[in-house]
Formats: sequence, C-alpha cells, structure tokens
Amino acid sequence: MLKAARAAWAAATAAGGGAAESGAAALWTFPSVLLSAFVIAWAAEGAQFFMGRGLALAILAWLQTLPEFAVEADIAWRGDVSNMTANFTGSLRLLVGLGWPMVFAVAALAQHRRAGTWMAEVVLEEEDSVGVIGLLAPIAYFVVIWWKATLTLWDSLVLAAIYGAYLWFLNRMPPREEESVADLDPVPRAVMGLRPGLRGTAIAALFVGGGLLLYFAAHPFVGSLMALAVSVGISQFVFIQWVAPFLSEFPEFFSAFRWARSVRKAPMALMNLASSNINQWTMLVAMIPVAYAFGQGHAATIPFDAMHRTEILLTILQSLLGMVFLLNMRYSAWEAAVLFGLWVVQFAVPSLREPLILVYGALVAGGAILILTGARRADALPAFARQWRLHARRGGAGA
Repeated sequence: MLKAARAAWAAATAAGGGAAESGAAALWTFPSVLLSAFVIAWAAEGAQFFMGRGLALAILAWLQTLPEFAVEADIAWRGDVSNMTANFTGSLRLLVGLGWPMVFAVAALAQHRRAGTWMAEVVLEEEDSVGVIGLLAPIAYFVVIWWKATLTLWDSLVLAAIYGAYLWFLNRMPPREEESVADLDPVPRAVMGLRPGLRGTAIAALFVGGGLLLYFAAHPFVGSLMALAVSVGISQFVFIQWVAPFLSEFPEFFSAFRWARSVRKAPMALMNLASSNINQWTMLVAMIPVAYAFGQGHAATIPFDAMHRTEILLTILQSLLGMVFLLNMRYSAWEAAVLFGLWVVQFAVPSLREPLILVYGALVAGGAILILTGARRADALPAFARQWRLHARRGGAGA
C-alpha cells in the first residue's frame, strides 16, 4: 500500500517536477503558500464562532500551521533527514525566539502610543495555565527522542496521544464570550455577514480552497527553496531551517500581532503561539515518520546524527525556558528580551549552537532553583489544578 501511495504521489507531481526543482518556481510557490495560509486562517476565524473558545484557539493554531505541516511532510517524503530536522527545529525556535518576543513588543508599543506608558508584563488568565502546562508533556517526551536518537511510528502514536489528551481537556473548558465580528479581518467579517446557510458554505469553501492551493504548492515550494539556496551559496539546511518556517508561519504571526495591538488581547496572542508550539511538538513531529514511511515505501526508523541531536536539544531547552518564564503566569519585558537575544545569536552565528545549549540549560536550571526555593512563583501549577478540578469531568464545552 505504501509503495502504491508513493507511486501515486510521484505520478501526480511528475508533470511539474522539473519546475519544482528550479528557483523560478519561487515566483508562484511562495505567494501561493502564503495565500493558502491566509485563506485557511480566515476560515478558522469564522469557524471559531461555532465552538468553545479554548478549543477554537487550539484548532485555529493547528489550521494556521498547515503550511508548515505541508512543507515538513514533503521534506519527510523525500527522505531528507537533515532538512526535515532543520525545518521542524527552526519552526519551533522561530515561534519562541521571535514570535513570543514580538507579541510583547507589539503590545508594549501599542500601549505606549495610547497611554504614554510602557507595558511591564503580559498577565495571563487562569485558563491559560492549560496551555502553559500543556507544553511540558511533549517537551519531556522529546527528551526521550533526543536520548535514543531516533524517531519512529511508535513515537508518532505517543505524541498524537499527548495532543489528543490536550484537546480532550480543552474541550471540557467552558466557552467564553465571543469575539465581536467587527474585530475580524475584512474577509471573515464579510463571511459572517452572510445569512446562516451561505455563511457555513463560505467557511467550508475557504477551508477547501486554501487546502487545495496548499496541496498543489507545497511540493514545488520545497524544491524552489532548495534551488534558491544553492544559487545564492547558502546552506540548504540553514535556508530551510529559517526561511521556510518564516514564510509558512507569517500569517500566524500576523494574526497574533494583530491581537497584540489591542493590548487587552495580548494574552490571547501569546497563547495562540504557545498552542502552535504544542501542536508542532506533537502533531507536526508525529506526522514525520508517517510521511517518511510513505516516501520510503515501508515503515522505517528515522535516525538522528550528532548534528541533528544538537539542533533538537537546543530546541528543547529553548521551549523549556519559555515554559519556565510563563510558569508565574506573567511574561515580562526582560524575559522577552532574553528569548529574542538568544534567538538572534543562534540565527546570526550558527557555530555557537553548543555554547548556547549551555546558556539555555543554565537559565532553565536557575529558573527551576528559584521556583523550588520559593523565590519565583509557579502560579500556573495551582491554576491548572483548579481548572482540572472544575472542568475535567465536564461532558464537553457545550455541556
């Protein structure tokens, strides 16, 4: 069956195969992937009015990262272990190192323009503790993956189960007051202005249209990235690690920054990106062995060499530091500056990856010591416990 699927994929893409491997394909694949991401995000913004808010935010984050899923799946199907590692580690580090700090910066600048004062910190709401603590399980399991230096279909099952448990709990959280339609972007606002029957059809059409555009653009998108990397003398690994994730996640950043501009929605913007972190640590990585197996024509173990393990460990520690920062349910200016500064260093000087591992490790250890000694609060833990007691036995968001 895997061989048949592989042959079907090859046949479907054979006609555009030559163009896919040339840099000229970037002229249509880059904007196509971006457009597909916007279309899917518009559909998701409309769909969130028909489900609980907590679950809607997680699903919105999932849909916003579909382009990243498509790119990663295509690389995995090709069997390119180095580039698949570069892409998923770069994507995760981009979210925490650039996305989280930029949310704070946008909110702080917006407050300064409106009130003349600078924001000291973003204060999360109690229900956001689910997202903060939700980061721990996939990061902890990834330590196991890093230690054994392989990624298998069994790991896919575990990671999918972790994400399923996360969604299960979110589905038991009660819905919040709906966002005003007036706050939506023009396209989803126009969709929500349609009569009920047409509204659902329009949302479905956006989902399908965005998905189809993504399907046809993903394969040549990866090929054009590789061709451009060669033509300008940049390592394919570096190019795919940073450029591809930035392009595929730009619409997600745009939505989060738009929420951050309202200042009061800064916690929502930050948790949208945190939900994307959970999604990518679990479902994005869980998809890789499946796509890899289809590409190889049989179930196969993905091996990680020393360089891959360094990239993975650096990514683990960066996300763990971000989680430690959020454990007190506050995200301060200096914490945003630390995450951003360390990301800039690893982006500008890739040779410093190993020293940065020591820096991230020391910061994580220092934060843990402060929490254990009572010098730093860990309000997310009791908040999560309260949310669990209140909602774990609910029949669902709509109960």
